[in-house]
Amino acid sequence: MHEGSGNIETFNLDFEKGDEPDGTRARRKPCLIFWVACTFTFMIILLTVDIVLRFGRKTWPKDEGTAAEKVFSNWGKPGSGTEGLSWYPTDFLQDVVPKPIHSHNDYWRKVPLFTALQQGCLSVEADVWLFDDPERRDHLYIGHDEASLQSDRTFESLYIQPLVDILTRQNPITDFYNASSRGVFDAAPNQSLTLLVDVKSAGPETWTMVIEQLEPLRERGWLTHYANGTVHTRPITVVCTGGTPFDLLVQNTTYRDYFFDAPLAQLSGSAYDATNSYYASVSLGAAIGKTWMGSFSAAQVDKIRQQVGEAHARGLKARYWDLPEWPLKTRNYIWDLLVDEGVDLLNADDVRAAARRDWD
Repeated sequence: MHEGSGNIETFNLDFEKGDEPDGTRARRKPCLIFWVACTFTFMIILLTVDIVLRFGRKTWPKDEGTAAEKVFSNWGKPGSGTEGLSWYPTDFLQDVVPKPIHSHNDYWRKVPLFTALQQGCLSVEADVWLFDDPERRDHLYIGHDEASLQSDRTFESLYIQPLVDILTRQNPITDFYNASSRGVFDAAPNQSLTLLVDVKSAGPETWTMVIEQLEPLRERGWLTHYANGTVHTRPITVVCTGGTPFDLLVQNTTYRDYFFDAPLAQLSGSAYDATNSYYASVSLGAAIGKTWMGSFSAAQVDKIRQQVGEAHARGLKARYWDLPEWPLKTRNYIWDLLVDEGVDLLNADDVRAAARRDWD
């Protein structure tokens, strides 16, 4: 009896030291197997997703066509063929169909203007700055803010002179052709390209310089203009926004080869029409408020419909800017809805993605 009690005490002592009953160990074994299986399954899923994405990227459309990709990768290098636009347009735009896309902040691209044209954009944007400094006051500098400005990135070098070169090639004087009406797109020669000029520095002075620097296009008859009560469409349509003074823009009542970017949300009861304006634009958030979970309410859609209708009634093209770029599902939903509601220009930072959407 005494020995039995000793054995019981030993068993209790051993258990208190940490030995677990066989039942506890048996219960823990399936749990361990479960977590190992979950971890292994998760790793398999990640590996599968990675393989699918790697394979999928090979089937995605490239940023540019083969010829254009070569042009961009060697841009500005000696012997690259970019000298004198020898590759334009046959090797560059032969398969490009123009699309109602506005290249927002176009100057941010590796190759401004040409990247947008290769994607078929009908509109490009240039932010311009003017300075009083004697060494700089003869040029308009291109950039989103002063920190991004560079001495060799000017309105003339990035936009005016390239457009002159392009249109000169598009309108050769030969035994077969002697006119000046063809635009930048070889596949749609009657399509006008919009140059949206956003005046960033002091409005009147900067705007006056913009008008002066349009002269190379003006003297060749390539600017859309208003004359004798009629708008005459030409290869380039200049629209001024930002700090552009509307009162100065409309001073000349007989001839104008520049137009205003009217406020889309403030058209009612205004003087904006097709004789003085071309676009009617507004920030999407300022126009309709915030979207809930990336979707529009019925009231917001109605407001878009009303604003677009007002613009069209005045002969203006409706455009919303400051569109969300992320998440992509939300961006694409908003793009599709705006196009379905009759918005004329899709404001895009990712012009490649915008060009890939179904435009039928």
